[in-house]
Amino acid sequence: MTSADGQSEQLTEGKTGEHDDPAMTPVQKMGEVIADRVERWMPNPFLFAILLTYVAAIAAFISEGSGPVEIAQSWYGGFWNLLQFSMQMVLILVTANVVAYHPKVRAGILFLVKLPKNGRQAVVLVGVASMLTGWVSWGLGLIFGAILVREMGKFAETTGIKIHYPLLAVAGYMGMSLTWGWGLSSSAGLLQASENNALMQLGFVDRVIPATEWVFHPYPLTLTALSIIYGSLILYLLCPPAKNCREISCYVDVSSDKEIGMKEALLDSSAQTLADKIDNSLLLGGIIAVTGLLLFISVFLTEGLGALDLNVLNFGFFMIGMVLYLSPTKYQKEFYDAVMGSSGVILLFPFYAGIIGIMTGTGLVDSMTESLLSIATVDNFPVIAWITGGVLNLFVPSAGGEWAIIGGPMMEVGAELGIPYGQIIDSYAVGDAHTNLLNPFWAIPLLAISGLRARDMFGYAITVMILLVPFIAIVLYLLPY
Repeated sequence: MTSADGQSEQLTEGKTGEHDDPAMTPVQKMGEVIADRVERWMPNPFLFAILLTYVAAIAAFISEGSGPVEIAQSWYGGFWNLLQFSMQMVLILVTANVVAYHPKVRAGILFLVKLPKNGRQAVVLVGVASMLTGWVSWGLGLIFGAILVREMGKFAETTGIKIHYPLLAVAGYMGMSLTWGWGLSSSAGLLQASENNALMQLGFVDRVIPATEWVFHPYPLTLTALSIIYGSLILYLLCPPAKNCREISCYVDVSSDKEIGMKEALLDSSAQTLADKIDNSLLLGGIIAVTGLLLFISVFLTEGLGALDLNVLNFGFFMIGMVLYLSPTKYQKEFYDAVMGSSGVILLFPFYAGIIGIMTGTGLVDSMTESLLSIATVDNFPVIAWITGGVLNLFVPSAGGEWAIIGGPMMEVGAELGIPYGQIIDSYAVGDAHTNLLNPFWAIPLLAISGLRARDMFGYAITVMILLVPFIAIVLYLLPY
């Protein structure tokens, strides 16, 4: 080879290298830059909770002048304060998980994964599916979205569709980080829809606030529709060029993946003992399941949509799952497996309750809430409520736990300004949902199913959170109730 030939080959390789480096839009560059930083520095969810505990303690020490002993006692005093609510939240997650893993639901998932023709369509489809199912139930949206993420990633790998798997996971998390607070399982809404709830007992509100004011109302329905459109646009614009996509195989070994669905077949009828036949009796399981489902429906027929609360929602998902499986043994097996998937949430709830203890016991939360609500006016109240919910959610990623702390003062200030109760709840709810894109607490089940670490996907999650800020601020400020 001559020198000239060598130089020519080098020039050709250089040009090829330039062409191999795809041009990226500013939004794509933003996503990759933030993802790179987060992947290097973000801790796991449990350590994240521990670090936030220290942050809350330091803030209480500086802002409130609380001493170490007072802070430690406040932390201990709050550690178990969310037991009832955490059980309700875990049940939402587990019962929705059981429904999402049923073969009939899985058949719908497999139908959906075959619809997209390219990576961008796949990411948007997962995002829309997550946001719609999240509106029905945050637990269903989270699990359905997670399963859809994994199945879409596997299908894309086998068909040659280039999908950036971390961004796909964020798309599956969109219901939990945008639409759920305006939906049927809104924690603040369901709590206020319950008779003799805490805020009524404390005198902050004088009546039950039915679902017709915070979910089945033009205001939250419009917010939901607009957010699905804007969220889909963000996901579409964030999709990196095909050459920059990291597929599911970069993170997960799917070669041994089992089929999603029933994990335990019924024994051959000839080999069943009497006990086996009782355990797997479709009749015994079916009677109680259908009875429960009819009772669930009758609640709404007699009391209307305003009857929806946390216990009614959980009862409904219990019975829907039992109707789908019928066999008590199969339902029990799926339920046990679903509990394993929620173990991270169970572990972290007491630690976040401890953070609530620090914030309430030292007066830190009162200072935060008062400073934010003090600048609220008739025009900007929804925006202030969103910011308040978002800030508190960083320390307490439990909408019900947050609402127990700030719901009273927020409703009181809102009522003084003439803000409708439903608008107060909806404005706060989006703040709680929005910063789920920063705190990985509720992503734990999705991470377990998708096979990712928090640091793998949260760079794009944080990018989405930033890009949502102007949209949420404008729509909350301008949209009338």
